[in-house]
Amino acid sequence: MSFKRLDPDDFVVSAQSITATCWTGNVTALTTFYTQSNQVSSVSGKYYTTVFNTSSAGDNREAQFQIAFGNENGGGALAYNNTAAPGVSPASTIYGQYRTLILEDENADFVWGNNSGSQYFYALSVERARYKESLLPGSINLTLSGSGTNNNLELTDNSKMVNLPTYYGTQRVYQMISGSNGVANTSVNDQGYTTASGSYGWFCPDISTILLNGSALDITTSEGISLSTTTTANTNGLNNQKAFNVIVNGKYFALNSEETITSDFVFVRARNSEFNYSENPSYISGSTGEVIYNYFINNPQTYMTTIGLYNDSNDLLAVAKLSKPLNKDFTKEALVRVKLDF
Repeated sequence: MSFKRLDPDDFVVSAQSITATCWTGNVTALTTFYTQSNQVSSVSGKYYTTVFNTSSAGDNREAQFQIAFGNENGGGALAYNNTAAPGVSPASTIYGQYRTLILEDENADFVWGNNSGSQYFYALSVERARYKESLLPGSINLTLSGSGTNNNLELTDNSKMVNLPTYYGTQRVYQMISGSNGVANTSVNDQGYTTASGSYGWFCPDISTILLNGSALDITTSEGISLSTTTTANTNGLNNQKAFNVIVNGKYFALNSEETITSDFVFVRARNSEFNYSENPSYISGSTGEVIYNYFINNPQTYMTTIGLYNDSNDLLAVAKLSKPLNKDFTKEALVRVKLDF
């Protein structure tokens, strides 16, 4: 075994983005959606619904995403105590949770593109096991189908229309617009927004969340789907079920995830005068340190099989195995690239 100190030029760091679909079975898009009856009928099911890829009797059944309804004023849900704390309900709690998570300011409001009038939304949160590091901007294509003039509403994010996303603290935010693959449907308007309610929501890739602007979905013209969100105080509106129904009718939800893989490349160079002799007992005498066979004194033949990376304290940090033994002698030089992923 021989040692050689590596130079700074022998190290190269590279980052590569790996993408994959979010959904179980590596399907490109979800086209069927199911809920669990006992969850829907429970108390929490009135405000929070888990969506699965197959029915309860299906194979490979896994949770894909969740739907929740949030309203700043608490409308659309029963108040915890309408006498002592009117307007405080599961809807206001959900709204506050997402406001703190995304805006990082409990006094801030959501701005849907160019409009901040509507402060109620539907939150679609992708199951953590479905994605890698974050969601991939430009990959979301969600079709909603309701009872409005425009039966189908195709939504995407505007990531390919802006140079930089909007940042709230550390969170990236893109606007949800009418269009596909990160670009607006220009037959509607240049931005893909609604006329009076701004954008259709927010796409938050770093927390795997899509917020859908409730007032935009409630529009009864061709811009909306007539969702008819219930915002009346102290009223169980079952709004999350309404959102689920238009997703089921739309039959298409495509979304990819991404992960940045950082690789450290180490280039190990064996020059013609190096690593030509072995310390194997069959090659060198253990008592005298002499080459056993005179033939190998001036014409050595060795085979490189393993590379070990050590620190300055001679602690072994990593081992790289060559795919096959590499012949080395005074007439040959070797350059081996070791890749460390982390």
